[in-house]
Amino acid sequence: VQLQASGGGLVQPGGSLKLSCTASGMIFYLAPMAWYRQAPGKQRELVARITHEGTQDITTYADSVKVRFTISRDDSKNTVYLQMNGLKPDDTAIYYCNTHLGIDYWGPGTLVTVSS
Repeated sequence: VQLQASGGGLVQPGGSLKLSCTASGMIFYLAPMAWYRQAPGKQRELVARITHEGTQDITTYADSVKVRFTISRDDSKNTVYLQMNGLKPDDTAIYYCNTHLGIDYWGPGTLVTVSS
């Protein structure tokens, strides 16, 4: 399993970014996908998760990002996205793509910096 995230960068407070994570080596449409983040000096935390249940996508979010962030997936492209709006300095972190298939698989992370 390989996960490759992209889309990070420097953005001003209130701005937006869209992260992408493309997966390979796995049956993507069966896999739960998630975004985590780790800020300097802090533990890695779950940001958002998306799973399939029947024909529906089930999404969960950390309280700190609800309303502002949206996770989505395109199974035809083996890709999961994280649309981040209303970014705050506290959102500054390395963002990691994750899937749990018996064990956790992680991508290398992409840095998001929110600063004026």
